[in-house]
Amino acid sequence: MASSSVGASSGSTGGALMRNSSSEEDLNLGLMDERKRKRKLSNRESARRSRMRKQNHLDELSAQVAQLTKDNAEIVASVNLKTQLFLGAEAENSVLRAQAAELSHRLDSLNEIVNYVDSLRYAAVPAPTPTPTAAGGATGATTALEAADDCFMMMNNENPWSCSAFQPVMDMVMY
Repeated sequence: MASSSVGASSGSTGGALMRNSSSEEDLNLGLMDERKRKRKLSNRESARRSRMRKQNHLDELSAQVAQLTKDNAEIVASVNLKTQLFLGAEAENSVLRAQAAELSHRLDSLNEIVNYVDSLRYAAVPAPTPTPTAAGGATGATTALEAADDCFMMMNNENPWSCSAFQPVMDMVMY
């Protein structure tokens, strides 16, 4: 009987151990379940934060694209305006260069005329004597030297452009 009581007592200790180990297992399983649940919750929260960061980054990039598109449009408009201004200035410069060339040509022509008139004025050409006409007066023929002197005399008193020596040049100036 003693042996049976020993077996019974050991059986009851075994049952307690079984209950102890099962409650420990339940406790361990509960702790593991709690850890899994916390880990899952933590992972969900981390994934949510990651999605939010990603969305914020995407929003920032979209705003940056919009700003860069606006800046690009402004730069293109500015370049187009500058190009139009440049082309206008280039056309105006071309006209001014043509006018300068024309004025230079006219100045050269006028200088030639002045040199010619000066050469006639200072030439040691004796003045021909007028031939008497039937009425007894001079023919009225004048030399180039006298015509130049007449022109220079008129310059002091009248419009210098009315002198016949300047007429071919004046036709160019008027047109």
